[in-house]
Amino acid sequence: MELTGKIALITGATGGIGGAAARLLAARGAHVVASGRDRQRGAALVKEIAESGGTARFLAADLGDVESLHHLAAAAGEVDVLVNNAALFPVAPTTEQEAADLDEAFGANVRAPYLLTAALVPAMVAKGAGSIINVSTMAASVGMPGLSAYSATKGALEALTRTWAAEFSPAGVRVNTVSPGPTRTDMVMLTMGEEGAAQVAGTTLLKRLAAPEEIAEVIAFLASDRSGFMTGATVAVDAGRTAI
Repeated sequence: MELTGKIALITGATGGIGGAAARLLAARGAHVVASGRDRQRGAALVKEIAESGGTARFLAADLGDVESLHHLAAAAGEVDVLVNNAALFPVAPTTEQEAADLDEAFGANVRAPYLLTAALVPAMVAKGAGSIINVSTMAASVGMPGLSAYSATKGALEALTRTWAAEFSPAGVRVNTVSPGPTRTDMVMLTMGEEGAAQVAGTTLLKRLAAPEEIAEVIAFLASDRSGFMTGATVAVDAGRTAI
């Protein structure tokens, strides 16, 4: 299995894209360190992975809390793969966006991956190998009403991908972004509803929502040596939405 012997930390791993990535990376041999806020769902994920023949452990963390981030990095230890997936998804017109919600979104979506990467990348650099995968969104490239805060945080994350690639890739650490289109996750369905999600899906070339597992396949590719010549890239997994 292509990820055997690798340790992968995945944030936001208790559902949606993060959960699908955790299952897939474990199935391909990685020891998964799954992080999230819900201990019960985390325990269920670890049990499911173990029953499928993989290995995983769960670390509870609140990515909006700096001290919790430091504890997560210390508890995770040295990792080979970091998937910065966890995110908040605020939806509001710009003129109605609460400042507190804006700050919270930037804390979870930008500051958290920034601090986790800063804490974990030195060990990757010392080994001369590693893969950091940031999960963005097509809304960072396509203007979508109501997603100003969310798209701004993800645009910042994509900029960090390029900067981190410039900083760390000469030492062997690859940094890439996966940019999903509309995906059937609990967060999307709760926020947008079936009708709203269907409308967004209708703007893509394939006219449907992605399954989280389809996004996870691209994450697994970027985690593996099969993508060994890729760094600083943003990979659109959006059914062609940003191509038209």
